[in-house]
Formats: sequence, structure tokens, C-alpha cells
Amino acid sequence: MKYRKLGASDLDVSEISLGSWLTYGVGVEADNARACVDRAFDLGINFIDTANVYGRGAAESVLGETLAGRPRDSYILATKLWGDMGGGDKGLSRAQVHKQIDASLTRLKTDYVDLYQCHRYDPDTPLEETMEALSEIVRAGKVRWIGFSEWGPEQIEAAFAIPGVERFVSSQPQYSILWRRPEKAVIPICAANGVSQIVWSPLAQGVLTGKYDPDSAPPADSRAASDSMSGAIGGWMRREVLEAVQQMKPIAAEAGCTLAQFALAWVLREPNVASAIVGASRPSQLDDNAAAVDLKIDPALFAKAEAIAEAVPRR
Repeated sequence: MKYRKLGASDLDVSEISLGSWLTYGVGVEADNARACVDRAFDLGINFIDTANVYGRGAAESVLGETLAGRPRDSYILATKLWGDMGGGDKGLSRAQVHKQIDASLTRLKTDYVDLYQCHRYDPDTPLEETMEALSEIVRAGKVRWIGFSEWGPEQIEAAFAIPGVERFVSSQPQYSILWRRPEKAVIPICAANGVSQIVWSPLAQGVLTGKYDPDSAPPADSRAASDSMSGAIGGWMRREVLEAVQQMKPIAAEAGCTLAQFALAWVLREPNVASAIVGASRPSQLDDNAAAVDLKIDPALFAKAEAIAEAVPRR
């Protein structure tokens, strides 16, 4: 495994990180989740990302049980708030920041998280209130560093302009060879302000593994075939997307790797990306993904794949 500094923090995160959206506590049984976490550690993956809203606390609870026997300084733990937890608990108000961090720490069975992220922007709460509340929990020792996910350029710049508060060190956008929107403004702003990207869906919900044939039903054990996990992948299962991905497979073969490895190496070619978050329902998937960090791929091959992706009609 290789590691990169996370923005202006003191955290060195593995270039491949383990996510838990749609999987642990939701679509993947606890024993499988434990096996995946164990394999992640074996591979040198030290960065684990979750959120309070994943399974309404279930993902955090599974991770809390799974990580309980490991030294706390052997992994970097990130979670998030903002999502609807029921009973009116949602958003980024001061009250919610304090309530949700305490609930997450209880489920995760830890005294602190290394990274606490605003899952989305909250237009109903003044940004100053959110930033002050996040600063309070950092200074209380419950959180080491703070980040955000899927904020727009204006929102990011507004946060940087507030004096006397803790600074963001991470951004978590969707980013893949099929989804390059962060390159336009978010990455340049972040790079200039000591903020790294930890990207979600670098494999476009698994579509960039190449396992989905446009003329066949999804494999029975795949995310697209799962009742609990298939909703998020729907937008990527269009024929024109699947056909484009099939056209990329020979390019990955020319590079001497699987398509998933090629897609992850493409994301990691961006210097402002600190880590690519992958989901895994089986330990073997992590073996394949982790090997991407050692690849040296000709930029001309990336360019060929980019041209294929750019030709896909947008919705």
C-alpha cells in the first residue's frame, strides 16, 4: 500500500480506503464485513470511511464491533453527519453537530474520530454556526480534523473566509473517469487551500469493473442485482454507459491490469486525490483494488479511455 498526506492535516491515508455505504450493516452480513475489514488491514489499508446515516447507524455499529479489538492508532476513522436520522435529527445546526458526534462515537466505540465530514451542505443553517460547532468538537477532542462532501465552489470558499474556526482538510466528491465534474472548480480551489479529495464511487458503483454486460442480466452476486444496494447504481446501468465501459476493457488489458485497477489508477493520477474509497462485499475485491496503487500506466492509455467516456451522452 502507498499513502498520501490528507490536505493540511497530519494524517497519512492509504491511497485505497474502505467505505461502508450500501454495504456494512445494510447489504452485507456482519461476518463478511469483518472479513473485509480484516483483509483491508492485511493489505495496509488504514483509512475507513462511514456515515451516521448509512443504515441509520447500522454501518457505524458494525464497524464499532469489528474495530473494537484493534489499537486505535492503527487506523484512521472518518464519519459524517447531515443525513436524516429520524425524529427531526438532520442537518448541520450546532445542536445536531454535538448530538450526532456523540451518537457516532458511541456506535463506533471510540473516544474520537480522525475526520468528521459534513455529508452535504445545509442551506437551513448559517454556515458560521456550523463551522463554530465543528470547531467546538475539535477543541473538545472528539474530532481531530474536519471535511465536507459534495459542497459547491461558493460554499467551500465561504467556509474558508470565516475567521477563527477550524479549517477543512478534506473534500469527498464523486469522481471517476465517468464523472469528472470536480475537476472544473472544486479540485483547483481545494488544492490552493490545503484540502485533499477522498473520492467516492471511483468505480461508478462497480460499473467500471466491466462486469456488467449490456446484453445480459447483472450477475446474481453483484450490487446491481441486490434489492438493498441496486438503487444507487441505476444511473450507470444505461446501455450507452455499459457499452463504453466494455470498450475500455482492451485498454486496461494493454496496460496489464484489470479494468477496476485501471479506473482506480486513473483517479489516483490526480495529485489532489489522497484516497479512493472502495466498497467491498468480499475480501477478494480488496485484493484487486489495492493492487492499483503500484501501477505505472502510460498517460496515452488514460487518454484513450477518457475519449471513450467523454463520448457517452450525458443525462
